[in-house]
Amino acid sequence: MHPEGRLPVRRAVALGILQGPAELLPVSSSAHIVLVPWLAGWDWDAIDPEVRKSFEVALHTGAAAALLIGQRELILEELRHFDLNRAALLVFSFAPAAFVGYRFERQIEGRLGGPRATAFGLLAGAALMVIADRRPQLRGRGEATPVDGLVLGVAQAAALAPGVSRNGVTLAAARWRRFSRKQANLLSRTIALPIIVGATGLKGARLARRGTTPELRRTLAVGIGASFVSTLASQRLIGLVERDRALWPYAAYRAALAGVVLAKLRRR
Repeated sequence: MHPEGRLPVRRAVALGILQGPAELLPVSSSAHIVLVPWLAGWDWDAIDPEVRKSFEVALHTGAAAALLIGQRELILEELRHFDLNRAALLVFSFAPAAFVGYRFERQIEGRLGGPRATAFGLLAGAALMVIADRRPQLRGRGEATPVDGLVLGVAQAAALAPGVSRNGVTLAAARWRRFSRKQANLLSRTIALPIIVGATGLKGARLARRGTTPELRRTLAVGIGASFVSTLASQRLIGLVERDRALWPYAAYRAALAGVVLAKLRRR
C-alpha cells in the first residue's frame, strides 16, 4: 500500500467511535475528525488528502446507516406522509450542497482543511447557532415548504467548510425559519441522508478510478463499522437536542474547542 494511504486500524476504530456522538450533536463531527488527530500528534497530514476525505465520508456512511435503523419508526412515519411538498423540500435542500460539493469540494479542502480554518469554522457555526436560537418556536411538523428547503440547502452548502457543521448550521437555519427545536432537529437529520448518500457515491467513484488496496478497503470498512456501532449506541443523544433546550451549550463547547486549537497554534 502507498505510504500516503496508511491509516492504522486502531486509529480508524478510535475515530469511528468518536463519530457517533459527534454526528448526533451539533458540534461538527468533521472538525473532530480533523482536530483530534492533530491535537493528539498523529501524522495525519502524511495521509493523502483524498484518502482522509474518503475516510471521513465512510464514517458518515456508517452513521447514516445506524440512523436509518435507530430512527426507522420515525422515518417510516415521514414516508407515510410523503407528498410533492416534501419531495420539493428534499430536492431544494439537496441541490445547493450537491452543486457546490461537486464543483468546489477539492478547492475547499485544499484551502480550508487545516486546524486554523477548522477552528474559525467552529466559531462561525457557534455564532450562527446562538443567534438563530433566539428566534421564536412557531412552526412544527409538516409546515416546511420548498423555500425552507432552499434555505436548508444553502446551509448544507456552507457546511462544506470544515468546522461549520452540517448538523449545526442546518439546525440554525431551521431555527432561523422559526421551527421548534424538535422539528429543526428532525429536518436537519432528514435532509442529511441524500447528501451523505451522494457524497459516498462521489468518493466511491473517485476511489474506484484511483484504485484501492486491500489495506485501504479494510481500514474504510473498519471505520464504517465502528461509526455504525457508535452511532447506534448513541441514539439517546438526539433527545438532548430535541428537548426544549437552548443550543448555546453546544456553541460554548465549539468555542472552547476552537480556543484550544488557536492557543496551540499561537504557541508554535
